[in-house]
Amino acid sequence: MRSLRLIIQREYLARVRNRTFIVMTFLSPVILVGMFALIAYLSMLNSSEQRIIGLHDETGLFLKEFQDDENLQYLNFSDKELTEAKKIVRENEYYGLIHIPTADNHNELTGRVEFFGEESPGLGTVQHIEKIIADKLQRNELISRGVDVSQIDSAKTKVNVEIQNFSGERTSKMVNYLRMFFGGAAGYLLMMFIIIYGNMVMRSVIEEKTNRIIEIIVSSVKPIQLMLGKVLGTSLAGITQFTIWVILGGILYTIAGLYFGIDLMNAQPSQASLNEINIPEINQIVADVLNLPILSLIIYFLVYFLGGYFLYSAIYASIGAAVDSETDTQQFMFPVIIPLMLGIYVGFFAVIENPHGTVSTIFSMIPLTSPIVMLMRIPFGVPWWEISLSILILLITNAGVVWLAAKIYRVGILMYGKKASYKEIYKWLKY
Repeated sequence: MRSLRLIIQREYLARVRNRTFIVMTFLSPVILVGMFALIAYLSMLNSSEQRIIGLHDETGLFLKEFQDDENLQYLNFSDKELTEAKKIVRENEYYGLIHIPTADNHNELTGRVEFFGEESPGLGTVQHIEKIIADKLQRNELISRGVDVSQIDSAKTKVNVEIQNFSGERTSKMVNYLRMFFGGAAGYLLMMFIIIYGNMVMRSVIEEKTNRIIEIIVSSVKPIQLMLGKVLGTSLAGITQFTIWVILGGILYTIAGLYFGIDLMNAQPSQASLNEINIPEINQIVADVLNLPILSLIIYFLVYFLGGYFLYSAIYASIGAAVDSETDTQQFMFPVIIPLMLGIYVGFFAVIENPHGTVSTIFSMIPLTSPIVMLMRIPFGVPWWEISLSILILLITNAGVVWLAAKIYRVGILMYGKKASYKEIYKWLKY
């Protein structure tokens, strides 16, 4: 037991004292928040940029329909020839030119509208132009059939559905998107942690095996103790890094709330913030963020991180023991990565669509995918017995995989000069 503790301590200190580990632990949250802030800022600049579009309407029906707004300004070139209008737009470097030709009927016109520009216009701009033309043509068609359009306009009604549960608690329409974001972020982060720290364990085993240090170590400790020490030591380093990220993230979250004038405790933004930021249902959205099971998600993240990481790290350690160099690991990595990728794909395509469906439930119980899939399901509300069953299956599988990995590890760490195959590894399990 004392040997295991010393190995864990050695592996842990070797990780946390590493200069790269220290720098990335404190720098990663800042980089992540800065990246999102930069994307938001650039998106704001892009949306606030006003584009000038020329209009060449040979029908004369749409001149009053294209109205200037904050992002688009229309210049009428209908009194000029099309070639001349193109030349003016190109020389002045305007965003583009809309050409609406004459047509015998509306059906013919719908397929002849053109947009000229140096670059392809954005999808939103194209849809905006199409909507203006389609609405006008529809109104003209109704009028030609003797329909009173004013009565149709007066009969239009806007419905706003208020969402709340049976206990009377209100939620915003964005709540499912928030659950998707937090669940998806947790599942993806867990996958990255497993891959990063699992590879650390594998490289550590390969390095010690290559340097023949492991021959000295196993003379005083059991191979299974050495493997468990590496896995536990690296996992503790990962938990340390994640804890620091959570604390720094909370601090940055609070600073962001104060900067934008939002009272995070009461979920009430200041009046100045409401005047400056035009976000619908901002009060309810912030309240929904605070009502998400963030604490439970963090706790379960740690539980599934330990379970999933321990499971995969044992596999990574056995792979490291079975090879002589990192290049030889490629043949064994594909079967390890597949369940992780499958968990991500199931999470994003099945869980988001139906978090309580059969596919989502089954894959949240399979131990190779449950750490990722179950984390994506938790924000949507999962019964406690399903989480408990998932964790129990994961723990039992961990015990079996560690036992098998230890049998491979004890033989593989002393094997040199021979590339291990699946058939060879199967023989080691019988020793």
